[in-house]
Amino acid sequence: MAHFNGTFFSKALSRPVHFTAVLSNDNAFGTENNPHYKRPVKNVYLLHGYSGCDSDWFVNAPLGEIANRFNVNFFMPNGDNNFYLDQPQTGCRYATYVGKEFVEYTRKTFGLFGRREDTFIGGLSMGGFGALHTAFMFPDTFGKVIALSSALIQNQLALMKPDDPNPMANYEYYSWVFGDLKEAAKTDANPEVLVKRLKTEGKTIPDIFMACGTEDFLIQPNRDFKNFLNMIGVPATFVTAPGVHDFNFWRTHLVTGLCWALEPEKFKEEFN
Repeated sequence: MAHFNGTFFSKALSRPVHFTAVLSNDNAFGTENNPHYKRPVKNVYLLHGYSGCDSDWFVNAPLGEIANRFNVNFFMPNGDNNFYLDQPQTGCRYATYVGKEFVEYTRKTFGLFGRREDTFIGGLSMGGFGALHTAFMFPDTFGKVIALSSALIQNQLALMKPDDPNPMANYEYYSWVFGDLKEAAKTDANPEVLVKRLKTEGKTIPDIFMACGTEDFLIQPNRDFKNFLNMIGVPATFVTAPGVHDFNFWRTHLVTGLCWALEPEKFKEEFN
């Protein structure tokens, strides 16, 4: 496992940005018997949650072990608290940064394959929302999406009021991120809008894996999103298991998602 911390200038955000990378190209032993090393490495763009940063996954999960097991590289951008959206109201283009600029930068800098089938995106909570949204915004870039405990709050925004108590953030914050909250669910800020458009236009949709803990406060929005996908005829795998909104669940189910993506027979034996 090789570990990098980097900084480069983002034109999409008009400032220097930080990222963390974990690569599987520095294994000392064991790859000769691992079938994952008989194919090209897969590149996983892994997004943090609200109040997190690019180092969260590296600090809280054994990414080196996971990278070595599956022969994947992890690239983790810093998305601040902006739900990985392009925001006309702020001038910040986080979706463009993560889904285009960061991918292009890492491919150039680390000499990566640029094929869709070798490029995944995943994330937790706000980053799960961001992973789904970014995958649907750039479906020619990402072949698979692994969304964990996704903060699929887009349909709740119109119900918010300025004086509502909220344990995470206030009304002004959500307005700053999503714009007009009464209209946000009808815009491209909503992953449902993007994936339905892809379906209607007959375009390729990334393969979708979702997981959420049954005791997680976001379990119902995840169930609702899966039902929405079923309704419009978009297949998705949805795993639920005991768990709350924490890294105990996310560590486990990042591996579950990679097993779904890269060891489908083993996944079917365990979860079907």
